[in-house]
Amino acid sequence: MILSCQNISKSFGTNEILKNASFHLEEREKAALIGPNGAGKSTLLKIVMQEMSSDSGEIIISKGKTIGYLAQHQELTSGRNIYDELLSVKQYILDMEDRIRSLEQDMKIFTGKELDALLADYSRLTHQYELENGYACRSEVTGVLKGLGFTEDEFSKEVDTLSGGQKTRVALGRLLLSNPDIILLDEPTNHLDMDSIAWLETYLMNYKGAVFIVSHDRYFLDKVVTKIVEIDHGNVRMFMGNYSAYADKKAMIRDAEYKAWVNQQQEIKHQEEVITKLKSFNREKSIKRAESREKMLDKIEVLDKPLEDTSQMHLSLSPHITSGNDVLTVTELSKAFPQQQLFSNVDFSIKRGERVAIIGANGTGKTTILKIINGLLSPDSGQVELGSKVQIGYYDQEHHVLNMEKTIFEEISDDYPYLTNTEIRNVLAAFLFTGDDVFQLISTLSGGERGRVSLAKLMLSEANFLILDEPTNHLDITSKEILEQALTHYTGTVLYVSHDRYFINQTATRILELTNLAMVNYIGNYDYYLEKKEELTQIYAPDLQADETDETSDSSTKLDWKQQKEEQARLRKRENDLKKTEAEIEKLEARDKAIDEEMALPDIAVNVAECVRLSKEKAELALELEKLYEKWEELA
Repeated sequence: MILSCQNISKSFGTNEILKNASFHLEEREKAALIGPNGAGKSTLLKIVMQEMSSDSGEIIISKGKTIGYLAQHQELTSGRNIYDELLSVKQYILDMEDRIRSLEQDMKIFTGKELDALLADYSRLTHQYELENGYACRSEVTGVLKGLGFTEDEFSKEVDTLSGGQKTRVALGRLLLSNPDIILLDEPTNHLDMDSIAWLETYLMNYKGAVFIVSHDRYFLDKVVTKIVEIDHGNVRMFMGNYSAYADKKAMIRDAEYKAWVNQQQEIKHQEEVITKLKSFNREKSIKRAESREKMLDKIEVLDKPLEDTSQMHLSLSPHITSGNDVLTVTELSKAFPQQQLFSNVDFSIKRGERVAIIGANGTGKTTILKIINGLLSPDSGQVELGSKVQIGYYDQEHHVLNMEKTIFEEISDDYPYLTNTEIRNVLAAFLFTGDDVFQLISTLSGGERGRVSLAKLMLSEANFLILDEPTNHLDITSKEILEQALTHYTGTVLYVSHDRYFINQTATRILELTNLAMVNYIGNYDYYLEKKEELTQIYAPDLQADETDETSDSSTKLDWKQQKEEQARLRKRENDLKKTEAEIEKLEARDKAIDEEMALPDIAVNVAECVRLSKEKAELALELEKLYEKWEELA
């Protein structure tokens, strides 16, 4: 055990955030700390780091072990550039290098015992230098920077000039390179694109120390962690396995707790009815029996009613007006900013009922495309055509659609006066605003809470084509699951930009990737995209820089949108045919084996007619199998 938290309690005024919280981490273990926004996750990390004191309890870290911490927000100041900032973590290796060079110079001058002493120092230092991976020191720094999404021309940028998100990435790089025995990470994926998150997953999975992560990125947690520590209304509970395993176990526990509470309530009610009946007999014997039952009832430890599982709320909303089948057609769309071409000659279309995710690295132009469709930006060339009766509802990351002076309830009721109070409360409850929560001012809400209000307004609007820019940013896991439910049951059309791979997997029916200035179409969810990414990128969006020497070849690979869809449909059909062929081969081979076994039975061996029948069937099977083998070879 490398870290142990025992009976940690913490309150802010009357609000008890942590109640006797206990958990532990083993060496090299990768664990996640999860819970809704405001549950106390960041507070617990700060207590572990002794940046905040607990009301009671104890934090135990194994003797001699080091610990590193990445907070959500970084106030990083430095006179260095990005590369030198990360290289400074390896200063002890650089000092070792300087000492080795100095010894090499001295060894040219001294002789005898002095030279022997220098040689001994040199041998010790070079051995230590190798153990510390000194020869790969600079390449390690470069690898971490590139993994976190920095390009080489950004290495020379001054740290003080960076945005908050870039500073967080620099701080994360420093922490990873320092190699502490325990790493605490508070929302490490917030400022990373998909490629950088995938890189970080691999890095952490292979990290030699223990890792404790606060994250709402469920895909990331599924890949990296083997233990979940959950904060639920102040109580802490440990679950072995990744996020998906936790979700299954949590559902089973919640179901069992609810059933236990229902059974106990039924038993209490039954006993109370029996007691009332016995007393009504007004006989001494009956009254004594009633009193005995009352004593037994008093001794029962009454279970608390389990809190409602808000993630299981179902919100089904349908647009008032149904659009035409062709919702959006984009033709030869291009956009560039000074010194940066985002995309060129992009074509795609969206049909009614589709849920389409646009993905791609940071800076490729995903949000720009959404703004062009909404008329907030003009393209350099190309056309955007909306279909019949299409009404757009737009969700931006800044929540410009909200009035800061209104309460949550007023924000909904003023825009939708035809809704009853009950209808408004039901919708807000689906987005986790219950009771007096609905009377909070918008200005007092967190970013995640404002996001939920914006989404609630959008789902209620007259729009039948929702365009969402990073809708899951700042949402906790429960809120994401509610949004997934809402979008999955939404009968209109949805186009969104997101980095949340789990969310994309749950909601997208199609993925568009912006890469190498072009758009690649994937008819499936995120798992399908991962499977086909390399193959389809090479066909539809080859790296122009890599192929600029062969312009003829490059132009021939640029198939139009219709051809892309037809090609992918053909590939999908071939895969399905291959699976069917394999299943048929397996079935016939099993029957062929069964015939051999039947013919070996003593009763069958002496039955000429049965032997002839089985032999004939076996010959027919052989012919059929031969055809299937040939078909399989063609498909495979």
